[in-house]
Amino acid sequence: MLRLRENIGGPDPRIASTVDTTTAPRPAGEVLAWSRDVIDPALRTAVGTLSASVRRVVDFHFGWSDENGNPAAGAAGKAIRPALALLCAEAAGGSSEAALPAAVAVELVHNHSLLHDDIIDGDLLRRHRPTAWSVFGVRPAILAGDALLTLAFDTLAGGGPAEEALCLLSAAQQDLLDGQMADLAFESRGDVRLEECISMARAKTGALLGCACALGQLVATDDWARIEHARAFGERLGLAFQLVDDILGIWGDPAVTGKVIHSDLAARKKSLPIVAALNSETSPGRELALLYDRCEPLSAEDIARAAALVTASGGRAWTEAEASRQLTAALGELRRARASGRAAAELEALARLVTTRDH
Repeated sequence: MLRLRENIGGPDPRIASTVDTTTAPRPAGEVLAWSRDVIDPALRTAVGTLSASVRRVVDFHFGWSDENGNPAAGAAGKAIRPALALLCAEAAGGSSEAALPAAVAVELVHNHSLLHDDIIDGDLLRRHRPTAWSVFGVRPAILAGDALLTLAFDTLAGGGPAEEALCLLSAAQQDLLDGQMADLAFESRGDVRLEECISMARAKTGALLGCACALGQLVATDDWARIEHARAFGERLGLAFQLVDDILGIWGDPAVTGKVIHSDLAARKKSLPIVAALNSETSPGRELALLYDRCEPLSAEDIARAAALVTASGGRAWTEAEASRQLTAALGELRRARASGRAAAELEALARLVTTRDH
């Protein structure tokens, strides 16, 4: 496999312009747009090394082409993880340019997991477009996801402190898989404890965000205490992100989220608000457990009742409070990582955006 460092590194005015820390911090939405603009050319370069058969599926997944291979202009995601890597490098006194391979690598791993998640969950839509497996089939989508994972490691291996970076990425991927396995196991269990669900979410979502932050720091410092605090910032931020996402999976606006309202309840998922309700030892929690134990599909009335029960049992309130608590803890870790300059302020703004989003 081609080593990509030399292809995706090098001077880039979009990156070099961010090193000036004397200007005011940018709004979080502007930071995400910058991150997307910075990594897209490098991401396309990396994907361009894949075989044509795999690239066809990947290009469609990213929204770069339609199912026939014609150019398209679909959204490729918010680039939260790359933004964390780029900003953490700057916040540690380095340059976001040096963190570009790490930013691309974490975005590749993230999209590898999305391709596989869509298959596991049977989802037909991703970013308001048909999912890759629903267009090309399950087996080609699995192979495309595998190709992105391989490409992520190759991208990261080409420069910088490669051994440490690869170990960080590998550990995050193993945690992500462990979280996904736990999530699958919960589907057939009626006794999921809240602590188990929190651990699952921390691994499934928090591990890669933590890795993105650690990789960004790694290009700027060899102080492993600072790197560990940056990783903990991302991991706690990821857990807060998942708590908010689970709220949206029940009560989010379908026009914004792309999900059917109450979709997690219809699928009888064991998401955090639901598990909190089931473990609440309240009358509404016990009634919810009876609904979840039914063999027949839940009716529209049942699903609406389940949503009301999650609220009445305190499941929604607990999830909202825990998201706030995890955000506060994450920002504490960011301070302990000694993040500084404009990038530190932008990291805090980004953390607040992704944990209070309505999308």
